[in-house]
Amino acid sequence: MREGRGPVALKRKPTLADVARKAGVSATTASYILNGRSTQMRISADAQQRVRDAVADLGYRPNRSARSLRTATTKTVGLISDFVASGQFASQMVTGASAAARGLDHLLVIGETEGDPDVERLLIEEMLDRQVDGIIYARLVTSTTTAPPMLDQRGAVLLNCVDPRSSLPAVLPDELDGGRTAAGAVLDAGIDHGVFVVGEDPTPDAIAGALRVQGVCERLAEAGASLAGVVACDWSVNAAFAAVDAWLAGGARPRALVCLNDRIAMGCYQALAAHGLDVPDDVAVVSFDGSDLAGWLRPQVTSVALPYAELGARAVQLLLDPEGSRAGVLRLRMPLAEGGSVRRRPADVHA
Repeated sequence: MREGRGPVALKRKPTLADVARKAGVSATTASYILNGRSTQMRISADAQQRVRDAVADLGYRPNRSARSLRTATTKTVGLISDFVASGQFASQMVTGASAAARGLDHLLVIGETEGDPDVERLLIEEMLDRQVDGIIYARLVTSTTTAPPMLDQRGAVLLNCVDPRSSLPAVLPDELDGGRTAAGAVLDAGIDHGVFVVGEDPTPDAIAGALRVQGVCERLAEAGASLAGVVACDWSVNAAFAAVDAWLAGGARPRALVCLNDRIAMGCYQALAAHGLDVPDDVAVVSFDGSDLAGWLRPQVTSVALPYAELGARAVQLLLDPEGSRAGVLRLRMPLAEGGSVRRRPADVHA
């Protein structure tokens, strides 16, 4: 036991009064400066700098709870999802949303339901009790949904889903245009027949697959071509391999495969190789997602990318925009990440 020492004094958290005293201004003046209202009192630039220096020297942090009572905002945004935060690719939506929230001086609070409606209800109630400045309601799979009525109690934006019966604004990828982009890549290779889609929507509420196929068909039709058929399978490597392997074993010889995601494309690559078919010389392949997996395939697969980070960011921006409630459905463009799985016609290369 050490002797000769009294109780250790705990360091007191600096207050606004401490900042004002150190800067040589009144507490009211310091408050106006820290809340961005210095122009209302015509506070000198020198005084503003002294307050900022005092904040830095003292390590002062404003009391957000007290500020929320004054401003009716908590500077927090809630994000409630089913499996988005744990999704391998869709977690980028959370990253984009978090960055956008920080850029607007907000903190993103995340709750994941794992598809349990009771957990979802409790999470929404908790966020409403904490008076978040708005809630983003997200889905891992692009789908239609029934938005919980409780969302109407606070500003809300749907992310990667849409409720046809609700007036809530929504942010989604433009899957229809993405399908047109995929078909355009095939047509640019000079292929206007023998084009097949591989995959089908994984759940009844999913809408991405149907919209992608619709976009493919529309773009082919504009070129005087048509979709040759669909090889149905789940959106996984093994399911795609099994379906395409059996299909090729029956004598099918496609010119191009449009895979509804990159995992399907990987299964197609394996099935094509098992039947001695080369990508892209024998069969062109285009997919969707723009995931890391697309870059590991050899040749790298041409993939229509999902703008996950931008989706999350735009949802936050829409939520905190005073005019955001009038936005309706915002569909974001899906860019084409070109690889070596489609060979352009020579004329296109030199154009």
